[in-house]
Amino acid sequence: MKPNFDLKNKVAVITGGGGALGGCIAQSLSQSGVKIVILDLTQESAQKTVDIVKKNGGTAIGFAANVLSEESIRAISKEILKRWGKVDILLNAAGGNMPGATIAVDQTIFDLSMDDFKKVTELNLNGSVIPSLIFGKIMADQEIGSIINYSSMSVDRVITRVVGYSASKAGIENFTRWMAVEMALKFGPGVRVNAIAPGFFVGNQNRRLLLNEDGSYTERGDTIIRNTPMKRFGEAQELNGAIHFLCSDAAKFITGVVLPIDGGFSAFSGV
Repeated sequence: MKPNFDLKNKVAVITGGGGALGGCIAQSLSQSGVKIVILDLTQESAQKTVDIVKKNGGTAIGFAANVLSEESIRAISKEILKRWGKVDILLNAAGGNMPGATIAVDQTIFDLSMDDFKKVTELNLNGSVIPSLIFGKIMADQEIGSIINYSSMSVDRVITRVVGYSASKAGIENFTRWMAVEMALKFGPGVRVNAIAPGFFVGNQNRRLLLNEDGSYTERGDTIIRNTPMKRFGEAQELNGAIHFLCSDAAKFITGVVLPIDGGFSAFSGV
């Protein structure tokens, strides 16, 4: 029997949808007939992705949203239900980092700012938990839906400097598995919870860490490439196929997994 990858007329909510990775998957899903809901910190950033989706013939709406506010996310969920009556897919792409939660080359762990550490862990962990609870309840009532969280290479292997980000993403993996089991045991097999673990993708936040102004690799970028068997950084659109698969009925017996999309980085011992 042919696997069913069809997503036409499904409704997908994408937090952090104004960013590079969130915006890219929004465009990809819309081309498969998915109705897109973009949530981002400002209406302006959300609208940029909405406009691109619409320009290419897709259907999308956008909201300014605070993923750390239950009130904000719950109000938006009601607006979505008024318009489309359901939520089929949640992509928790919102997240980020702060300088004080990282350890610079000339610093040690004892220079860590606990205020920034708390902000980063709250954004990356609670900022996925809260939307998962609110939209997950809608899915539980529907008895069908797919939640996809965003993990990181920094969970299973120590990536120097990014201590706050790493800690929060470790929490994301645990929550993904826990939520997957909870939903399946108590609400049936129709609601699935998985995560992707992107490798290294050059974006606005990390470009200066990975690339010199002339496009050559920095010392950190070169170290990553040497430990990536495919010998290159990933491109945003290379996440889309895996996400599409996990959202579809082709993956309906898959829940609680974390799928690396990393060019072999997580598999390579370095030897």
